[in-house]
Amino acid sequence: MRTDAPRVLVLGAGGFIGMHLASALLREGCSVVAATRRPLSPRAGVENVVDPYLEPAAFARILHRCVAVIHVAAHSTPGSSMARPQLDGDLRTTLALLQALQAHPDCRLVFLSSAGTIYGDRTQPAREDDPLHPRSYHGAGKAAAEHFIEAWAAQHDATAVILRPSNVYGEGQVARRGFAIVPTAMRCARDGGELQVYGDGWQVRDYLHVRDLTRLCVTATHAPLPSGTHVLNAASGVPTALNTLLEMIETVSGRVLRRRHIEVRSADVRSALVDPSEAAVRLGWQATIPLHDGLAATWNWLLTHR
Repeated sequence: MRTDAPRVLVLGAGGFIGMHLASALLREGCSVVAATRRPLSPRAGVENVVDPYLEPAAFARILHRCVAVIHVAAHSTPGSSMARPQLDGDLRTTLALLQALQAHPDCRLVFLSSAGTIYGDRTQPAREDDPLHPRSYHGAGKAAAEHFIEAWAAQHDATAVILRPSNVYGEGQVARRGFAIVPTAMRCARDGGELQVYGDGWQVRDYLHVRDLTRLCVTATHAPLPSGTHVLNAASGVPTALNTLLEMIETVSGRVLRRRHIEVRSADVRSALVDPSEAAVRLGWQATIPLHDGLAATWNWLLTHR
């Protein structure tokens, strides 16, 4: 690793997206400061800084050495936040980061929001300038964070890129209760378990492979952009019904997936449609990994990582 390699802070580097993002940055010749709450295994080119990251001082010790920070940390999901609107965790960490960034306006901020929860139910693909209608507290927290980021960029003549990804999946994703349908369904297919499906299975989502997302994140750290806040959807642009997704998982796995339908959750949207065309115009990005190929790669990974 070159001593003059640009250094990027990845907040949430121990998570599914964060780990892929660190690898993508290293491939681009960057060095990585991995901000995590728990220690990571040593890795060449990665400096791990462990802290709860609830106070500005934790970030102030790092930001002066970084050209950009990518905020991918998230501690809640739409399901887990249903009964708990909360400041601690997601939003408090974001506010602490912004307070520290006031002294470093030249450090670009890339923030991962959520297209799947922030727009609400859609009959047409959502564009970046559409009104926000989050149904979950998780989505409401993302919307609040976006507004705080916009205020920071405006006050300090800084540059922020807010990415709104759709449902991200891929190798290394761990199933969480009521979240991450791809690894949850694949684990059931592998182990012969029964998959709980909320509702009738005809709810529509957009599925984006994690490598497509991290490629966009890396581009957003250095693309020529004026100061201010730039909001971009990150999606495949291919709406897929849950039942169709599950059939594709059966195809790539060669297994029959047993399903049990249960009552739909109040925080879930019926149709999350996302228009990713602005990212192509502004940053020359579009998703390149077809859903079938991404699912096949994820299934092969799962077979070797129990």
